[in-house]
Amino acid sequence: MDVQRFWKLIEDARRRVPDPAEGDAVAAEAATLLSAQPRNEIIAADHVLRELLAHSYRNPLWAAAYIINGGCSDDAFDYFRGWLIMQGQRVFERVLTDPDSLADLPAVRAATPNGVIDCEAALTIAWNAHLQATGEQLPDDAFTIQHPGLDSDWGFDFDDQAEMRRRLPRLAALYLS
Repeated sequence: MDVQRFWKLIEDARRRVPDPAEGDAVAAEAATLLSAQPRNEIIAADHVLRELLAHSYRNPLWAAAYIINGGCSDDAFDYFRGWLIMQGQRVFERVLTDPDSLADLPAVRAATPNGVIDCEAALTIAWNAHLQATGEQLPDDAFTIQHPGLDSDWGFDFDDQAEMRRRLPRLAALYLS
């Protein structure tokens, strides 16, 4: 499975659920669709997912997740990026280019001020598909992930509301008092 087939899997799953903004539903449907694939494709899908997670490991996106979710630990950032992947390729790529564009998404706007945007289930699509297809867990060595270094230009305190307003003005207008 390559990245384009992975994105097609996500789009197919999004079309099959009642609310495609609901990451858990998309992840569950994607796992079901993926479970019909051969074992090697399931494992390859997990590699693609891990590459997308690594590619989206960026401070500007982390700052956006921090604003939206009222804080963001390492795990919470993984779950946020899982949700973002479940929104599909177009949204994912746009948000990586401009994290402040998250303010345009209805799910993000509806979550203000106390909602949490995340999807832990997105991280287990291949795990669940492999279990459904084979009755076995993914092999321990099925994936590794290496995060790139974070952008030092964004290495400021995310609790600095003035700086967040300057860098992510639309999200700050939605979430910061």
